Formats: sequence, C-alpha cells, structure tokens
Amino acid sequence: MINFQKARDRMVETQLIRRGISDSRVLEAMRKVPRHQFVEEALQEQAYSDYPLPIGEKQTISQPYIVALMTETLHLRGDEKILEIGTGSGYQAAILAELAGRVFSIERYPGLAFRANQILQKLGYRNVIIRVADGSLGWPDEAPFDGILATAGTPKIPQPLEDQLVVGGRLIIPVGDRLSQELVQVERAPDGIRKTNLGGVRFVDLVGKWGWEE
Repeated sequence: MINFQKARDRMVETQLIRRGISDSRVLEAMRKVPRHQFVEEALQEQAYSDYPLPIGEKQTISQPYIVALMTETLHLRGDEKILEIGTGSGYQAAILAELAGRVFSIERYPGLAFRANQILQKLGYRNVIIRVADGSLGWPDEAPFDGILATAGTPKIPQPLEDQLVVGGRLIIPVGDRLSQELVQVERAPDGIRKTNLGGVRFVDLVGKWGWEE
C-alpha cells in the first residue's frame, strides 16, 4: 500500500520547494489535498509524480509544479473570489478552495464537471461552484474576480477575462499555439493592463468564442 501522505510530502519537497515555490500557504495546500482522489484508481500510484495524467475527454490533470506555480502567482490571502477556466479533474479547484474565499469554475465537458463536483463535495469543498459553459467568456454574472486562472491554452488572451478582473487582480493564462504556450500573468493595474511572461508550458486547448475552434 502506498502512503499517500508521504508521497505528497515528497512531492512538495522534491518538485516544488527545490524549484522555487516558497509560499507557505500554497505548499501546505499541496501537502493537504489528496491528488490521488482526482484520478482513476489505476493511476493513483502515479498521482504524485512529476508529470500530468489523463482524466478522460483528452484532458489532463496538470503537473504538480505547474499547479503550484500558477497558484502562487495569484498571491492569495484567503478571502478572494476566484474564477477557474477548465475544471478538469477538480484538483486545481480544490487547491484554490484551500486558499481563497470562493471559487467559480467553468468546464466545457459535462462528464468532467459532474465527476469533479462529486469529488469536491465528497472532500468537503463547499466553496466551489462549477458550471458547464464556454470558459473563454468568463462568468459575467459573478464578475468581477480577484483572480482568474486558466488551465487551457489559447491563441490570444480573451478580452472578457481581462474585463472581469478587479483593479489589482491577476489573470494567469497559457498563450501560444496548440503545441506550446507561454504562461502569462495579466495584472489589471490602476493605469492599465500589465503583462509578465512566466515561461514555457504546454496545456490542452481552450475551446470557445475567444479561444480555439472545436
């Protein structure tokens, strides 16, 4: 039997801290959330390995380091309202739920949304709301958001997501072609939009009006 807590602790030490993740709240969330619960039973032994895993519908659960990096970049304090684009397995939403006040998550595949919601409810995350919709449009009815995190790559930054940020809010999103992207931080400053490149990544496609076509 695998000791999953020891596997999480090892993941944090070897994959996150050694690569520069230093936010103590992010590290604690990564130690706490049972990543193996968000993948199929046959893949649970690999859940804390340093790579993404398939979750169905040609989608993946992201590499732990990327989850931690994107989360840390939001600089969460605990009371924020966060929008996630691409619920997927629900793992990133669980990490955000540990660190923010409320999490609104959009998934385009109903089956993934249903399964993620079941897991999150089972684990007691009552501050996550999931809807099935076009993530590139954001969630106007609940805007604005303190932070937006997109777990799918897009050829350009969707204007609705920029528009749904509060002043001082941050959008973290992969931008590029379908084979590789650059992780971009978009900050809505009082004097306009500021963008920072955080390095190369590879994500599944963000499909929608402001993303890739089906």
